[in-house]
Amino acid sequence: MMAASEIFYTPVILCGGSGSRLWPLSRNGFPKQFLILSGQNSLFQEAVLRLQSLGTEEIQCNPALIVTNENHRFLVLDQLRELDAVEKTKMILEPQGRNTAPAITLAALQAKQTQGDAVLVISPADQLVTDLKAYQAALRSAIKSAENGNLVVLGITPTRAETGYGYIRHDGNLDANGAATVVEFTEKPDSQTAQEYVASGLYNWNSGMFVVKASVWLNAIKHFAPDILESVSAAWEARKTDDMFLRPDSEIFLKTRSESADYAVIEQCPGSETPIRMVPLDAGWSDLGAWDAVWEVNKHDDDGNVLIGDTLSVDTRNTLVHANHRLVSTVGVDDLIVVETSDAVLIAKRDKAQNVKAIVQKLQSQKREETEWHRKVHRPWGWYDSIDESDRFKVKRIMVKPGASLSLQMHHHRAEHWIVVKGTAEVTCGDKKILLTENQSTYIPLGEKHMLANPGTIPLEIIEVQSGSYLGEDDIVRFVDTYGRK
Repeated sequence: MMAASEIFYTPVILCGGSGSRLWPLSRNGFPKQFLILSGQNSLFQEAVLRLQSLGTEEIQCNPALIVTNENHRFLVLDQLRELDAVEKTKMILEPQGRNTAPAITLAALQAKQTQGDAVLVISPADQLVTDLKAYQAALRSAIKSAENGNLVVLGITPTRAETGYGYIRHDGNLDANGAATVVEFTEKPDSQTAQEYVASGLYNWNSGMFVVKASVWLNAIKHFAPDILESVSAAWEARKTDDMFLRPDSEIFLKTRSESADYAVIEQCPGSETPIRMVPLDAGWSDLGAWDAVWEVNKHDDDGNVLIGDTLSVDTRNTLVHANHRLVSTVGVDDLIVVETSDAVLIAKRDKAQNVKAIVQKLQSQKREETEWHRKVHRPWGWYDSIDESDRFKVKRIMVKPGASLSLQMHHHRAEHWIVVKGTAEVTCGDKKILLTENQSTYIPLGEKHMLANPGTIPLEIIEVQSGSYLGEDDIVRFVDTYGRK
């Protein structure tokens, strides 16, 4: 029999966004939350592990809810598999992002229906915390406060007069759960105002994390933003469900007003019928919003440098060098950001790191693919890396996971040669099916239906040489696809 004092909480991980200020490493096809920027796990994986670590005899953890989008669903699955955490999660797929208020409402509806009105512990997937014990203590306090019907925000104890964050003003009186009453929320201040905030001791940074019972959230959004609740509820009622994913109705959901949880609900709570509290959090938090933050949180050498990958530095100080594919060397420079990928290099003054977004906007205006994809593109069946190309040929290295397969497809404008370099390939070409092993090859004529599968227990790697008049990724006609693509 369940003890009367037992509290059940549900981790809710908001896994959207593109992290454009961390270009060229973060891109729409492989955004910030899936990157390893500090430690051994991605930011998303760290968020999963942190939120699942809050349980005690008194506080029990439900399966996590991850709100993401269709395009990233297999990235999420792959990273969950690395943690052996697939069975401990449920994924809600938005057809297109509508900001955090609709996303949280989807999670609240699911939790209210299946988890007995649990306390939702809501966190973005792309933040860094270095002091796990302090984080756990603060979140457990917030869970207890939320169980009493409060909407609880996590307020970061400020370490400087930061102008890039919103602030939470509180009354300074901590109750038995270590929570203070929130008086108001303020926008990003100018430098002098930020200094006054920090000096007063009554302001904390707004972390974007908060804790609330599902029913309390649904009542609050019904009061403050009824149109969002009505639209999201209708999309939820018409949802499609399978073993892995929950999909709200696309047509209805896309009509939902895009709004953040802060604007729609949280900032309207002070003084309202929805009690709102703040638990201070001093746990080495960073939102890693730009490359200067990555420099700040990583270990520095004696000259203040953060050197990641194959790097050499001479007479270099207070600089971040992030090399991913080749040797990167610096001589006689200070206060720089240098980030190298296979197809792009970023060089910026460290104090101008926030302006990287302007480069991304220029690339988007020119419709360049460097904002969307890396040279190495992840797919649900594995990945491909475009090694070389010219007007009438393209060379790819392709990896297919054990047991996975590409779609049954054909191309109107190109033929393909496949050479197996590792593992075993099952090749369907027309009405023939053959097995190829290392050093064997085959030819796929233009216009022929074909499929590549890995029947083995180790990753399959092939080299693919495409030739033809058009080599774009959109020259694919799919007939059968395990992953529901068209």
